[in-house]
Amino acid sequence: MTSEHLEKTRAFHALHVAGTPLVLPNAWDVASACLVEEAGAAAVATTSAGVAWSLGAPDGDLLDRDRAIDLVARVVAAVDVPVTADIESGFGADPAGVADTIRRLLDAGASGVNIEDAHRDGLRPVDEQAARIAAARQAADAAGIPLFVNVRVDTYLLRVGDPATRLRETLDRASAYVAAGADGVFVPGVTDPATVAELSASIAVPLNILAGPGAPTIAELGRLGAARVSVGSSVALSAYGLAQRAARELFTTGTYDALAGALDYGRLNELLRH
Repeated sequence: MTSEHLEKTRAFHALHVAGTPLVLPNAWDVASACLVEEAGAAAVATTSAGVAWSLGAPDGDLLDRDRAIDLVARVVAAVDVPVTADIESGFGADPAGVADTIRRLLDAGASGVNIEDAHRDGLRPVDEQAARIAAARQAADAAGIPLFVNVRVDTYLLRVGDPATRLRETLDRASAYVAAGADGVFVPGVTDPATVAELSASIAVPLNILAGPGAPTIAELGRLGAARVSVGSSVALSAYGLAQRAARELFTTGTYDALAGALDYGRLNELLRH
């Protein structure tokens, strides 16, 4: 591990401040990461779904780990800001497998990771997920890099259990994950102000909210206590939506309106010579 990697990772931690959220328009390849950095991002986050799609795999723990880590390494090499990698549920069947993933991501230069508590069969039991988080924490600590471990709680995203007890379930999971070594908690599926405020007040580490159309603004989420706001796969989906509209237009009306507003060829080429 290099001193630059250590400095970037420490800087990434410092970017998580409740009230002034770290804004992460998630990237899925080197070009999108460069565009995010050029737009002013203090850090780059990958989206596991977007990465999987760009590499020809569906989302949901089906992408080959080697290919996922290779993409992270290429993004790290292409940008100057810290990079945090969405690694689905850890690319490992057990805690030892998760720890191995973390060691390899550190070798790739990652400053943070995002780990889900859901997998193909639903939510993992709390103790099982806590063991996976502890393994990630221990692997990073052993390497001497304070990797920012952001842990996703999918109770709201998957609409788990009774809505009346969902907040309590979320907070209980968050507490167990923090005790296991999580540096941040990510609760996708929640944007209503009252719940965001309750989560930020009750969780002891920085809160990450997933935003998008219809959600409060970044500033409003900051006032509610969020320390990190990301958009997940939304930017990648929007880009693929454009590809679909352009193709359909060519095969129907034979016109080119969907291609208006394209990036400048030379500018994108220049970014990738960085």
